Amino acid sequence: MCNSLTPNAYRAPGTDGSGKQGYPPAPEPLPVPVMDNHTHLDYPGADPQVGLSAALDAAEAVGVRGAVQVGTDLESSRFTVRAVDLDARLLGAVAIHPNDAPDYARRGELEAALREIEELAAHPRIRAIGETGLDFFRTEGEGLVHQRYSFRRHIDIAKRLDLTLQIHDRDAHDDVVQVLREEGTPDRVVFHCYSGDEDLARICNREGWFMSFAGTLTFKNAANLRASLAVAEPELVLVETDSPFLTPHPHRGRPNASYMVPYTVRAMAELTGTDLAALCSGISENTLRAYGSWE
Repeated sequence: MCNSLTPNAYRAPGTDGSGKQGYPPAPEPLPVPVMDNHTHLDYPGADPQVGLSAALDAAEAVGVRGAVQVGTDLESSRFTVRAVDLDARLLGAVAIHPNDAPDYARRGELEAALREIEELAAHPRIRAIGETGLDFFRTEGEGLVHQRYSFRRHIDIAKRLDLTLQIHDRDAHDDVVQVLREEGTPDRVVFHCYSGDEDLARICNREGWFMSFAGTLTFKNAANLRASLAVAEPELVLVETDSPFLTPHPHRGRPNASYMVPYTVRAMAELTGTDLAALCSGISENTLRAYGSWE
């Protein structure tokens, strides 16, 4: 992250902020603050002592009062533990990403990595195990065996430590649900960057699993997400950026960050016909139920 971040001066590293490569302008602030429950502040190479505060200042200025920093491997999970100690606006999640689990396994390092993830998860501001799950888009063959094993181990860690489970589910909806039912779940499950259809949304409703909507909801080809939001129980709806990825319309293709959450929340309000302030209050309450207090 750059060291001089303001809501209207968010700049991608290596650019001057002009043209399509720069961060988009800040949106109008939300009437009631919400939290970004999934972001990657270590992409690319944030300075934990300066970049984190600047990024969170930019978010707070538009009504995004906190975030969950998410680890995807040992390096980013260690970063997450450092980050939550540096800024009280952050909570954390740690895990080995499903696409990284096969690489750890091939190197004979998966068991040691999982042990360290459990050690890192003991930090009081680490509130989730994630992102973990299944990804049938980028992994295939023998790699899926390691993915499934890693997913089951992460579920076990979340249950034993009473932490929220953050699910990465790409092209694997039925299999993710099957594993969750076979293993049993912790009390709180979040489908990060929800990518399912109405059927999965109804399963989440029945099971009490949170559905976290990202900027993908605003994409023209995302009719399945809009249909899912329409049937999702309001008390199970969260919002996220997955930044620096998945920037919402009308800035798709440019870098994303937590200060972009209002674009997605406003789209959610419009799609559901919900008063914006009421929707923000609901999302905030849901996020606190999912992860606990930021205080």
